[in-house]
Amino acid sequence: MPRHALSPSGLVLVDKPPGPSSFALVRSVRTATGARAGHAGTLDPFATGLLLVLVGAATRLARYLVGLDKRYTTIVDLQTRTATGDPEGQVVEERDPPAASELEGRLQGLRGEIDLRIPAASAVKIGGERAYRLARRGVVVEMPMRRSVVHALELLRFDGRRAELELHVSSGTYIRAIADALGGHCETLRRTAVGPFDVAAADSMRIIAPVDALAFLPAVALSAEEAVAIRCGRALARSVDPGPVRLVADGALVGVGRECAGRVRPETVLP
Repeated sequence: MPRHALSPSGLVLVDKPPGPSSFALVRSVRTATGARAGHAGTLDPFATGLLLVLVGAATRLARYLVGLDKRYTTIVDLQTRTATGDPEGQVVEERDPPAASELEGRLQGLRGEIDLRIPAASAVKIGGERAYRLARRGVVVEMPMRRSVVHALELLRFDGRRAELELHVSSGTYIRAIADALGGHCETLRRTAVGPFDVAAADSMRIIAPVDALAFLPAVALSAEEAVAIRCGRALARSVDPGPVRLVADGALVGVGRECAGRVRPETVLP
């Protein structure tokens, strides 16, 4: 099998342990399958939990997965803030932790649509260079704000210093930024779900078929002739739901399309 082959194709749910980078786990999946592989959203090395890894031709489907909501649990140390918002960064401030009533007030201010400053230790590009590389060199930059939606932010327990939180957030939300806004840093961070995928279903040996990887999208059944047309990039005279739809023939994913002027046009096609 050639390196970075298009087959096997599908989605692998990986339960990332603490320590290795997301890219290291992607490499391990690539080695195990012999196919090209890529992730649909990284996790910091200290973090654990669900990592979506696409393999083979299904790497073309990443755009439909990266924007899904995420769920996390985290333990926040409210006595110390670090430069990176996690246990790997240098302590930059120590303070008395808040009382339970004050903590609830802080949490309330972080629910709903909020603006958070992107952590300096992030992959966001500043002036064409990754922010974390600038931070490693000691270059201080003004990090931009990012609009996030915190659908749910629940306090599971608080011991007077450490708060265990459960969160449901929009894609692109930095939990480290939420910890920093609370006046502390993430001691632990675990991603428990991405969209409809739960970490409890993680199995690095199982490849979920592309048609099932996008099961959250409406499906449009195609005839054999229509499938050929879609693979050739031709539009079909169909009226479908707004937004992306799965184009399916004989139970397999042919591609993903969108309606435009009463016709379904393919925007992503699988071989």
